Amino acid sequence: MAYSEDLRKKVIEYLGKGHSQREAQRVYGVGLSAINKWHQQYQKTGDLKDPRPRRSFKKLDPEKLTAYMKEHPDAYLKEIGEAFSCSDTAVLKAFRRLGITRKKNETIP
Repeated sequence: MAYSEDLRKKVIEYLGKGHSQREAQRVYGVGLSAINKWHQQYQKTGDLKDPRPRRSFKKLDPEKLTAYMKEHPDAYLKEIGEAFSCSDTAVLKAFRRLGITRKKNETIP
């Protein structure tokens, strides 16, 4: 959980009054590495907003996977893994994460 922007501003103002980062750590109960990161960020950008987390997909992009599944609905996990150059286990985990089921719903005579 990220610290609030108000707390970050208070810490930077405290540092601006001539106090050290260790003193700010004791007063506000925030880790020294976080204070150092905020101070550097404020010096570079003049802003203390928490940067948005970047989402990157290691192997399987969900949009590409769903598009591939629409084109190849009967493909085996191994075939899909070869198409995306990953293992069939990675494909299975991506299916579970996305809620894609492989059940065929065939009627048994």
